[in-house]
Formats: sequence, C-alpha cells, structure tokens
Amino acid sequence: MAEGKVSRVEQGHVKIKNVPIAVTPEGFWCCPSPVGFQKGTKVANPLNKAKPSSPPDKAAMQKKQTSFREKRPATTPPRSGILSDDSGAPEADAPIASTPVVQERSPRPRSDHLPRKVSVEFGERRTSDMKVILVGKQGFCVKLSVHKTVLAEKSSFFAGKIAEENGELPCLQIDDCEDAELYVEVVGLMYCNDMRQRMIKKSVSRVLRILKVAETLGFRQCIRTCLQYLEAVPWVGEEEEEVISSILRLQSEGVGTTPVLKRVSSETSSAAVDTLSRIMDLVLKSSEDRGRREMKLVVLKLLVENSSLPSYAGSSDICNQTIYDCCRSCLNSLFSSFKQCTDPEFGDRNSDGKEPVVRQIALEADNLSWLLEILAERHAADDFAAMWASQDELASLHVLLPTVSRYHVSCITARVFVGIGKGQLLPSKETRLLLMKTWLQPLINDYRWLQHGCRSFDRKIVEEGIGRTILTLPLEDQQSILLSWLGSFLKSGDSCPNLQRAFEVWWRRTFVRPFVETQPQGQSLHSDSSNVCKLGN
Repeated sequence: MAEGKVSRVEQGHVKIKNVPIAVTPEGFWCCPSPVGFQKGTKVANPLNKAKPSSPPDKAAMQKKQTSFREKRPATTPPRSGILSDDSGAPEADAPIASTPVVQERSPRPRSDHLPRKVSVEFGERRTSDMKVILVGKQGFCVKLSVHKTVLAEKSSFFAGKIAEENGELPCLQIDDCEDAELYVEVVGLMYCNDMRQRMIKKSVSRVLRILKVAETLGFRQCIRTCLQYLEAVPWVGEEEEEVISSILRLQSEGVGTTPVLKRVSSETSSAAVDTLSRIMDLVLKSSEDRGRREMKLVVLKLLVENSSLPSYAGSSDICNQTIYDCCRSCLNSLFSSFKQCTDPEFGDRNSDGKEPVVRQIALEADNLSWLLEILAERHAADDFAAMWASQDELASLHVLLPTVSRYHVSCITARVFVGIGKGQLLPSKETRLLLMKTWLQPLINDYRWLQHGCRSFDRKIVEEGIGRTILTLPLEDQQSILLSWLGSFLKSGDSCPNLQRAFEVWWRRTFVRPFVETQPQGQSLHSDSSNVCKLGN
C-alpha cells in the first residue's frame, strides 16, 4: 500500500502545469496520455535562456518588436501554463500583456531542482472539496481536485483516511507512487459509470497495472471490472504468467478470481491423465500421414518440455505410465498383424487384401518408434528395452514375413541400440544380452532394406550404437556375438552392419592387453576406457 499522509502544498515552491482535459457528460475526466505528463515535466524551453552573446543593437530590437506585434493577432488571449497552487483556471477574457520584450530577467532558482506538478481536475472544480497530491518517483507531482463523497464511496483507502480526520481532510498526499499516471486513471475511474466500456481496447499489461493500483486503493468495483476484462480477453505469450501471478495475489482479497483461473486449471483431478490418454490414442490411430506426423512432433516436444519441469503429485510417473500403456497396445496390434501375415490363407489374398495388414504393421512400428523416442528423451526407456527384448515370439514370426513388410520393425531395434550406445537407456546386463540374442539377427537380415527404404535411418549412428552395446557385455558374450557377425559380414558386405571398430576393441581386450594376465588393474582399466573412447570417435 502506498503511504498516505495529510499534508499541505506550500505556495511558491510548486510548479503547476495545466494539462488539456476532456470531461464527459457523466463528469469523468479523460486521463491524458503519458506524453501529457512528460510535457508537463519538461524544463523550460532553453531558447528563453539568456545567451552569452553581446547585446543586440537597439534599432534592431525595436524592429523585431514591431514585426512581432504585427504578426500576432490581438484578439486571441493567451493562456498561462504556470499557476500557483491555489490559483484557478485562467479566464478566457484575460488581458493581453503589452509590455516590451525584456531581454534580461531576474535570477530564479533552477527549475530542475524544484518539484514539478501537473494539475488535474475531476468533475466540476467549483464543487471539489479535497485535493490529492501524488508524489511520483519520476520527479514530478500530480494535484487532483476531487470530491470526498466519491472517493470515500469507491475506495476503502480514501474512506479510511477521510474517517481518521472526521471528514475534515482538505489535502492528502501519497508519497512514492510507482506509477502516478495509473493512480490518476484509477481515480478517474471512480467518476465513471461504465468502467467496462473504458477497458475496451486496453492492453493486458495496462489493465494489470490498473488492477495493481486499484488493489492498493481498495477500489473493489474496479478490481471486479479488471477481472471481467481478463476473463474475456486473450493472453499472448508471457502475458499469461503475469496474469496468473496477479490473480493469485488477489485470492486472499475475497474477490471472484475463479472464472479467470478456470482458464488454466481444472477442478477434475483425473482430467489431465484422461486427456493425455485421449490425445495419445488419437495420434496413434490417425490414418492421415501429414497430420499424424506433425502432431507427433508437437506432442513429443511438449512431453519432453514437461519432463524438465518439477513433478507435482507424481504427474511425471503417471505420464510415463500412460505412454507405456500405449506401447503395450501397439505391441499387441503389431503381433496380431504379424500373425495375420503368417497365416497360410493370407498368401492367397490379392494385393488389395494384403495392403491394409502391411500398412498396419508399418503404422504400429512407427508408433512404437515414436513412443520410444519420447521415453528416451524423458530418460524413462529402460523398461521399454526390457519389454522389446522379451518379444521372442514376435521375432520368430519376423523371419516368416517378406522383408518389405517387416523391415519397419527393425527400426525399433536400431533405435534401442542407439539409445544404449548414447547412454539414454540403461537396461540391465541380462536385458542387453537378451536384446542381442532376440533382435540382432533380424536387424542384420533387414539391414539392406533399412538403408534404402527408411529415410530417417543413419547407418553410422546405428552401427556405432550396436558396437557400443556389444562392448557393454562380458568379454565371452562379445566374442560370441562378434564372431557370428563376422560370418554374416564376410558373406553380405554392405548389406550387413559394419562393426569393425567394435571388433578392434574386442580384439585388443582379448589378445593385446588381457585384463587379468599381464596388466595391473588400474592400467588395464585406463587402456580399456581409451579404446572405448576411440570407438566413440
């Protein structure tokens, strides 16, 4: 709350500038723009200061004075912009000064050291019975001619100050106003019968500033009007955080903030889980390629962002559980499609009869790859690796399908290997070994199709991931897997993953620097880790 105190303005020490005003039929003074205040606080025109040059010739001075009087109309009276604190508005028929221009002026205090004031009137000045002085932090003051009855009726702050003085409060000064212009506008709204109409076309940030001042002054009607505005107007970008923080601050004031908060919160506790499940289901079952592809990117980005935020009430675990439920559903659908393709009657169908099943396999494989990507980015894919490694029945059916129908499934295996190689997945040793035994050979069988039929397939990254995964196993398992790979590579060449770098590391571990027999423990560990680093390069 801004500090309010009773004070008087000493005459002769305050510079007052009248700001052009407009009064509506209801007596509401239209608040000037910030430019109006800036103009009221400017220092006197430097052109009026005496110049250090030599005095001008007397004949030239008389000529200039005569020319100036001829050009200026004699019927238009000037309005003085500088008034004393108690002076009224300048009269329209004020006489025109006819004295000659004086070049030398009496010395006066520097204007930048004096407080400057903007004079503002509300309603009819003749009936105003109170003055409010706003001392702003911008280096100027604002004097408001107001009415006690209006302020006491609308503002609890002013009502309290007036009550303290038993109604005898001619002048109230409010010090250290952060935004004097907004105080003026809020006081002006106390004279307005339709504040909602005044809010139209204002920016959200402006209304939030008005709301803050209204809260300080205890102007509850204005607070309610601001809340109605914020409930109806869109919030863009960072405005949402500002609105929510302002609304949460008002909850203790007993005003109706619920309608605004309903935009960002739900009363149903299970709404978020149910909504996420529905979104995932809609995306996974979509048959429109472009829409599904774009929404997968959007949902992936949002879920990854959500994982980086603090978890409230286990929301992260619930989200991961929902994703794993989708994984199991896709696996069941994929297995069902595999069984259809291996059915003897399936071979008798024409191409139109086979196409839906083949498309379903590609769709479910793509869905599983997407779900795996989400889990990997959320650092929650370890269970997926275990679930995929245990699909021995699916792998046994894999070899029975044509390569063109099955190679999409090998993309899942490749992504699991890449995740383990990058440290995104940390499955157990048993899971890694089972994964190799179940899915490495099917991946080798489909490798040629993966290189030519999958646009997102990166051969170097996949081969590095497979090699690093092999090197995480015990040395005997490394030997068994790499010797089996060697036979396939010597037969197929480029149609087989190139695991030579992993083979070299295994060779050095086995023949060049045996861990147990020749090297001390610390040196062997150093040598082994350096080889693994070379593999990563």
